[in-house]
Amino acid sequence: MKIFDPDIVTLLPSFTTALIETHCHLDYLNDHDLDRALDLACSVGIDRVITIAVSPENLDTVLEIANSRDQVWATQGVHPHESNAYSDSVHSKIEEQCQHSKVVAIGEIGLDYYYDHSDRQAQITAFERQLDIATSRGLPVVIHSRDADEDMLAILRERAPNLSQKGVIHSFTSGQALAEAALELGFYLGFNGITTFKNAHNVRAIVELTPIERIVLETDSPYLTPVPYRGKPNAPHLLGLIATQIAQLKDLPVETCLQAVRANSLRLFWNQ
Repeated sequence: MKIFDPDIVTLLPSFTTALIETHCHLDYLNDHDLDRALDLACSVGIDRVITIAVSPENLDTVLEIANSRDQVWATQGVHPHESNAYSDSVHSKIEEQCQHSKVVAIGEIGLDYYYDHSDRQAQITAFERQLDIATSRGLPVVIHSRDADEDMLAILRERAPNLSQKGVIHSFTSGQALAEAALELGFYLGFNGITTFKNAHNVRAIVELTPIERIVLETDSPYLTPVPYRGKPNAPHLLGLIATQIAQLKDLPVETCLQAVRANSLRLFWNQ
């Protein structure tokens, strides 16, 4: 079955509570698949989608997508992989464009010491400069952290008190120490299809220790497709599979879980 086959909707769980997709990359889809993805998302009850900026090259693109579709919002930020390209002009552009009404966060920003696509000091500098933007504009941050727990924790402990909206560590796969510290500092943790992967016991353990009031849901599509569609392209309409898994791990009725994570998402990104 093709991942964008409309018939897939009949196989997905349905809910009373509307879902919010807090992290995906819609600009990675061509126009045809983008329209189909959003139609499918709507058909399974997703009423808000946040598409995430990652590089100087797609700051405009994600904002254009959000500006042209009522159900889509965007972020502005440079991913740690692209930190070598961070410059004063990029910084100024993020400062300017994050004032747009459709921009709900600064991100995706952070540290990635697994791939080291950018120099580590460049990553730290870009991360801290973008945290400064979030602080001055009163916006939350969407954080990427991989194999960088020690530096991430040190930066968050220093900078978090200045962030009025805090933020989310998305696609959380780090250790328990970072999870507990982030929660103590007021951050949310974002969970996606990794929670359904057979060997992701460490991530499921973090879900179990995280209060439901501090969890948000994401697909990170087109990556990290949840079981049973792993190996196919991911898209927002599969978010319900992740919601079901989180509810099971938290031993909660799925609607109770969805009501909580929806409230979390509205509070974090829309200050509602």
